[in-house]
Parts: sequence; C-alpha cells; structure tokens
Amino acid sequence: MQLLSHTPKFDVASAGRIAEELFGLRATARVLPSERDQNFLMTTHEGAKFVLKIANGLESRELLEAQNAVLAHLETRVSFCPSVVPALNGELISTESGHLVRLVTYLPGTPLAQVMPHSAALLQDFGQKLGQLDSALADFYHPAFYRDFHWDLANGNQVIDDYADPHLHELVVKCRFDGNTDLRRSVIHGDANDYNVLVDADRVTGVIDFGDMVYSWTVGNLAIAVAYVVLEKEDPCASAAHVIDGYLKEFRLEQEELDVLWKLVRLRLAMSVCLAAQQLRQRPENEYLRISQRAIAETLPKLLDQE
Repeated sequence: MQLLSHTPKFDVASAGRIAEELFGLRATARVLPSERDQNFLMTTHEGAKFVLKIANGLESRELLEAQNAVLAHLETRVSFCPSVVPALNGELISTESGHLVRLVTYLPGTPLAQVMPHSAALLQDFGQKLGQLDSALADFYHPAFYRDFHWDLANGNQVIDDYADPHLHELVVKCRFDGNTDLRRSVIHGDANDYNVLVDADRVTGVIDFGDMVYSWTVGNLAIAVAYVVLEKEDPCASAAHVIDGYLKEFRLEQEELDVLWKLVRLRLAMSVCLAAQQLRQRPENEYLRISQRAIAETLPKLLDQE
C-alpha cells in the first residue's frame, strides 16, 4: 500500500516536454486513468497517437524490463497488444525526475466498460482473445514476475483478512477461497478488467496495461476477466458462459481449474472491494479507485450461489 504515496504527479505540460525531449515526439497530452502510475495519451499534430507511461516511484526497473520482454514476446504471437517505442537514444526505459518512463503504441477502441450492452459475439471474442493471450504466455518466463503482489489471487484470503471494509465485512468474508491452492501456474496478465480491454463493435481490439503481471494460477486470468464481465448483468452466468466458451476454444483448462473458477471470480471481486477501500483512505481524490465498487457490492450476493 506504500505505492500510492509514490504516485507520479506530472501535469500535461510536463508530459508533452518529456515526450519531445526523450522521444522526439511533439504532441498534446491527455491524462488517462491509473491506479498507481501515470499514463498520458499523446496525440501529434498529424493525428498519430501513443501512450506515455510514467511509473510509480517504487517500481523496479527489472519489472518494467520484464513487461517490455512480454510485449516483445507477444508481438509475433498476437495482434491486440501494444509494443514499446524506443527513445531517441535507443533505450526502452528512460528516467525523468526519479521516475521510469516508457512510450508504447496506442491501440484503438473503446473500453469494454463503456460499451453496453455486451453482445454474445463480443463476449465470445473477448474469451477467444484472452485464450490466445494465455496460450502465447504459456512458454514465457521472467524472474521478475515471481513476486509477492497484493493483486495476486493467491494472496486473496490475506487481502480480505487485512483490508475488509467493515460495511461489507460479512459479504467479503464469504468469498475467501477454500479451493485447491496447488493449481497450475504460469505468467498471467493479471488485470483483464473491463477498462483494460478495448473493443470495436463485436470485436476486441486491444488488451492493455501489463503492470499487474505475475506468476500465479493460470485460471486466474480467466477468473479476473469474468469477474468484471458479470457486473450489473441480469444473468451473470449467461454472460460468463460466452467468455468461457470463447476462451476454451483457444486454451485448454483442466477440470480442477474449471471447478474453482466461480470461487476465484468471487475472490477477485472481494479483493477489489477491500483494496479499493484501503487505497481510498490514502487517496480519496482518485476516482479511478472507485470504479466498479458499487457494482461489485450489488453483484457479489448473486454470485455466492454460483459454482
């Protein structure tokens, strides 16, 4: 939780200067939402777009190098992830006022959270793209992703025990994970929430924000995606089924992973409620931290009956 006190505080003018000095990019900047870093959409006079990413002051170079390695690995395997743009000096990671800086390509599309309703075709495509991503990551390895990370589903019970909001304590405690903890593990994206998935009509055009990558339960990637898809749906199971069906066309899950999927969906949503409550106590002005919280509180009771 110390991360939030080291969030960068650059303004759009500074972002424009950084982009020009480090990358030779003359562009106007617009702030993009973020939990603990700073992201700016950079648009040139010709209309070209990039994303300037300024890392949290506590972020390690090794972790950003690992993220860059993932994007390079995925570049030849999938078509819906960003790539890293080198600076004028050829480096993929630069430094500005103690913060590590990168520039990545911009992917078109609208966040899934801002597109309603979600058609069956769109949810199927989302599942397929996620399955393709997990298939592409199956043979990827980097030691930086073997880390103790508060958003790791494997830490979910501890998060609930440490940060449960008193107003929702009874609800989130019911979401503690009592399933098999010896599940298959791999490097996963770890945050395919509905603001990190870009869409156009019935097609997913991008999966972005690789800052939560971690070596964890493989099925967790699907569980996290489903957790946000089911929010505010009249029939959460039907929406989830479309994503799961699409996913299984591209990547096989073992029966024991399917058996705990709904438990992990609930765990992720409970973690989100708990961590957001803790983070808002530190940064009440950050509206990004409030995203999905009301919807989660309303949806969780419906999911407690699902397996």
